[in-house]
Order: sequence, then structure tokens, then C-alpha cells
Amino acid sequence: MFKFLKITCQEANEICNKSQYGEATTLEKIKLQFHIATCKICSLYAKQNAKLTDIFKAKALDCKQETHCMTSEDKELLKEKLKQVSS
Repeated sequence: MFKFLKITCQEANEICNKSQYGEATTLEKIKLQFHIATCKICSLYAKQNAKLTDIFKAKALDCKQETHCMTSEDKELLKEKLKQVSS
């Protein structure tokens, strides 16, 4: 009856990754939920994947708020080193 919903663990991982970025279709999400309900390993993978995504999103927000620039002195020093290497 639910044969069309059965997927392998590899397919579940691929759908899980796609789902994290909003690229999975509704049918894929249903297949993933069905698989996660029956596979504890993939369930754990999905939880860990979601947690990592949350951590990286939070870190990305922190990085966007900071300005990362080299000082003029550092830029000149880098230019000199590049000239020495290329000569």
C-alpha cells in the first residue's frame, strides 16, 4: 500500500539536505517523514542536520553584523610580500 513512499537511507539523506534549504518537494518531504518514522538512524541524522543548520545560520548572522577589513598598513605589507614572491 505504501510502497511508493519507501525510500533508501541514501535518498532520505539527500531529501533531508534539500529540505534544509527549501528545495524538497511536498512528496519528497512526505517520503522523508515516512522514512524517519521507521528509521532511527535517519531520524537522528535529520535532527543533527537541523541543529547544524541552525548553528551556522546564527553564526552567519553574527558575521554579517561585523565589518571585516584590513588596515591600510596590513594591505601595504601584503602588497610588498606579494611583490617579493612574484619576483
